[in-house]
Amino acid sequence: MPLYMTQFSYTAEAWASLIRKPENRTEAVSRLCQQVGARLVGVYYSFGEYDGFILVEAPNEVTLTAAVLAAAAPGHLRATKTTVLLTAEQAVEAMRKAGGVPFRAPGS
Repeated sequence: MPLYMTQFSYTAEAWASLIRKPENRTEAVSRLCQQVGARLVGVYYSFGEYDGFILVEAPNEVTLTAAVLAAAAPGHLRATKTTVLLTAEQAVEAMRKAGGVPFRAPGS
């Protein structure tokens, strides 16, 4: 099943709520994923442009998008960004496939 990474940023209000009442959101996010037909692999927090990310296995982009939209609906997320992830084997397969496809560079 395809693997997706969705980065997220909380609003200031969400952080204030989490500081007042600390909560591990893993179970809530896992249930949400199950409800749309996906599987949560993990929740991670980070420093930088995004506050964290989730790894999710989902059958397709529509399913993953449904989970992200449902998560964003309450209004506690400031931003999200989803990236499709490939295994090393899938990347090598893509390289091999690309190697057999001729393409003319612009201006040549």
